[in-house]
Amino acid sequence: MTISAASKNNFPRARFGPSYLSTTMEKIFKWTASGIHCERLEGDASERSYFRVSQKNSGGAHGMEVQKSLQSLIIMQLEKPVIEGETDFTRVLKFLRALDLPAPELFYYDIPKGLLFLEDCGTMTLEDQLNASPQSKVQLYRQAVELLVCMQSRATPSIDSTCPAYHRKFDVKKLMWEFNFMLDYYVDDFCDSPLENLARKELSEAFTPVCESLAAEKLCFTHRDYHSRNLMLDQGHLIIIDFQDARMGPCQYDLVSLLKDSYVKISDTLAEELIDFYIQLKEKEEGQKVDREKFGRIFDEMSIQRNLKAVGTFAYQSVKKNNNRYKDFIAPTLGYVQKTLMRQFKDTSLQKVLLKNIPGLDQEGAFDL
Repeated sequence: MTISAASKNNFPRARFGPSYLSTTMEKIFKWTASGIHCERLEGDASERSYFRVSQKNSGGAHGMEVQKSLQSLIIMQLEKPVIEGETDFTRVLKFLRALDLPAPELFYYDIPKGLLFLEDCGTMTLEDQLNASPQSKVQLYRQAVELLVCMQSRATPSIDSTCPAYHRKFDVKKLMWEFNFMLDYYVDDFCDSPLENLARKELSEAFTPVCESLAAEKLCFTHRDYHSRNLMLDQGHLIIIDFQDARMGPCQYDLVSLLKDSYVKISDTLAEELIDFYIQLKEKEEGQKVDREKFGRIFDEMSIQRNLKAVGTFAYQSVKKNNNRYKDFIAPTLGYVQKTLMRQFKDTSLQKVLLKNIPGLDQEGAFDL
């Protein structure tokens, strides 16, 4: 069995080693131990760890019918084992796959070790593909919007108490919690600019109406992180990953995540075309007209809340986790907020209060991705 240098260095952080892999892959997947290769993958902003396990000997996988062509898979290691077995990830995964939505297959779950053996959906994210083939940008984004509408139209009417998202929603409390999280970790800690109580009160009074407006919207199933790094492209098809935090909220939430993505910037013209495309698909699915003016207002309010939430997450990773991988995405994400405030909320108390109290929002021309 071969293990890459990076993997050897990281195996102390894993709850498994070469002998475990050899035994498990041979027992469950009928792989020959001598042909197994394992490498650690770069994870996301969570406490989960990921490993790609591949079978170098192409003749080795000869077990169960479903495994005949299986040459690689992903091991997702949970932060810690969950004794009762089921996790938010496994529950949402079952929900999505039962609706015939493209999500990875779960081959095997070692509950005591907290290891999930998942379908390998390749190495190409939507972000990677957009960077590799910029000429395909419009087609790829239209595909992502089509998948989003498909997911919403199937998941929203089908959801029940077996899916964790059913019990969670973007209410005023949650939306404001995320806003205050950003104030704590971006403004107070990352910018070292602690807010006085009066400023906190002023911010709360200005932002609460935004959250009340969003919370009043009809509930829709939301992935919650539907962007270019959480959509894999495998043989021309998009596959949804990182969905364990799904909850109910405005239908605009995931569209904002996709079109105002911290990692990939698209032109305002393309974003407007894609919003129109989304609305057309939604109207066709639901058989009723969408109030476009109201849809646009909620989209803009959602984008301010969502982008500020992302800034808080990036700052938290930097100041609390010593993880600076997301640091460079703070300025462009604030750029989205600045642009939306200038376009739709010019001279309102919301714009004035945010510009006054959130460092970086008043800087012009510094937000190009």
